[in-house]
Amino acid sequence: MPNPPSEPKAEGIAAFLNPEEMHKLNRIVLLSRYVVEGNLAGAHRSPLKGASSEFSDHKMYGIGDDPKHVDWKVLGRTDRYYVKRYEDETNLRVYIALDRSGSMGYGSGGITKYHFACRLAAALAYVVIKARDSVGLFLFSDKIDVEMEPRNSFNHLNNLLKRLQEKPPAATTQAAGALHQIAGAVRKRGLIVVISDLLDNEHEINLALAHFRKRLHDVIVFHVLDPAELDLAFNKGFEFEDLETLEKITADPRTLAQEYQRVFGAFLEQYRTACEGLKVDYRLARTDQTAEQFIRAYLEERRKLSK
Repeated sequence: MPNPPSEPKAEGIAAFLNPEEMHKLNRIVLLSRYVVEGNLAGAHRSPLKGASSEFSDHKMYGIGDDPKHVDWKVLGRTDRYYVKRYEDETNLRVYIALDRSGSMGYGSGGITKYHFACRLAAALAYVVIKARDSVGLFLFSDKIDVEMEPRNSFNHLNNLLKRLQEKPPAATTQAAGALHQIAGAVRKRGLIVVISDLLDNEHEINLALAHFRKRLHDVIVFHVLDPAELDLAFNKGFEFEDLETLEKITADPRTLAQEYQRVFGAFLEQYRTACEGLKVDYRLARTDQTAEQFIRAYLEERRKLSK
């Protein structure tokens, strides 16, 4: 008797977000803390001056719009809220730089760091597209493996997320060099979101983040880590394998945990301190939470800080 046909594999946004999660993301926006350059009308300030500050048209009032731009005359005529839109208001270009190095393939629970990072990217990109802003992708390992220019459509979003599905974690990494390549490739200022476990040379990665800031980009870092990497809470000896070099060692984590936590804590703190000095928004993203909840909590916090 022939086997029944298997269920088709979900693709695009359906592979990373369910309808309930998308509904919860509908009412939040990603705001830039700095000026940006774009090509569509939106809710972010542009650095362009002069004649570009003249009135352009109206749009329906929405989340993120400044109430001071409400056109009260139009409200009186139509009983609907519209805001005046000017040529110097422009959409935000968001570039997601996602790490697909070998170490991102690790997961102690039911999800790897890479899949969690893809879910973070999907949730953030969905928020960006819903706000009529543009999102692009840089997928990298030891170099840029995938580059997609920012676009503003759900078809583009689905294509972007399909590319993530097509590219599993690679064998090697050289994150700092790839990030420098990305900084050189992004010509117009925008918002760069780096999603990575940052398990590379810390000093070199910090220099790459400084490269983004030197080019006047707003920068967010989501430091994706598995809970087991944070505390080494294993209760027996294991053989550990490096996912990039395939080198193996046997050790008892119970005898190493205290010193490991001290060293790893210092590793995290140097990233926090460096990002604070660069005015880069740094957040630790543990894989034992849902990506949708993490993004919602982060963007709500960012919205309050942007006021």
